[in-house]
Amino acid sequence: MFKWTLTKPLAVFDIEATGLNVRTDRIVQLCVIKIMPDQSRITYETLINPERPIPPETTKIHGIKDEDVANCKTFKDIANDLDAFLKDCDLGGFNVARFDVPMLTEEFFQAGIKFDIDNRNIVDAQRIYHKKVPRDLEAALAYYCGEMHIDAHDAKSDVLATIRVMESQIEKYSDLHDMTISDLADYCSVRKADWADRTGRLKWEKGEIVINFGKKQGVSLRDLINNEKSFIKWMLNSDFPRDTKEILEKAIEGNWPNPPQQATQAAGATIQTD
Repeated sequence: MFKWTLTKPLAVFDIEATGLNVRTDRIVQLCVIKIMPDQSRITYETLINPERPIPPETTKIHGIKDEDVANCKTFKDIANDLDAFLKDCDLGGFNVARFDVPMLTEEFFQAGIKFDIDNRNIVDAQRIYHKKVPRDLEAALAYYCGEMHIDAHDAKSDVLATIRVMESQIEKYSDLHDMTISDLADYCSVRKADWADRTGRLKWEKGEIVINFGKKQGVSLRDLINNEKSFIKWMLNSDFPRDTKEILEKAIEGNWPNPPQQATQAAGATIQTD
């Protein structure tokens, strides 16, 4: 039995893909187990044709070959059904904030669907785990549940293992007992108050959005659009998350978001990149 009280469904999911590049790689397997407020569960599981070869080194990890997905539907084929299945759900999983959610959002974007994540709580068992005992899912299952994760990198097996870990985490840590899903999402989040996007590539400073990485760190986005649009074009054509690009695209059109009241210069964090 899932121990946290749910006010709306929690969709715990896992993705296997052709690689780790959110912008250029594609999903080959997806499993979602939707935990309802009444504790019932609904499973959505499918292989997906990525419409590109699966690299041999990736097949060695999850075992899915080109021939396994050759006759499967593409993501665009299932996008509307999956979007409906995830409607009004919070999201959960293991390492979902860093990989699975951005990958899923990008796939929906490529299919012509805007997948809203701003109004969803995201609970990442890895974030909880790494705050308590930094390890991976296999070690988490052994540590919290005393079990071996024999079928690692199979999407459904990984989801079931993640749910077992999440259930054991609430039993082990008393400070998590009374948390709501919203509290857990805040606990899992690494987003700073002054970040304009989810990964902190852009941040708020004195009411303006500025670049928060590399040589342009601290430079106003407005100034770059007016005086150095080539840098913005480079960002739009590079491997930045979809929400970062949406801010850039809207800013180019003159559509600027309002800065959050709680954003302060002191709250910022710098992202180091090569």
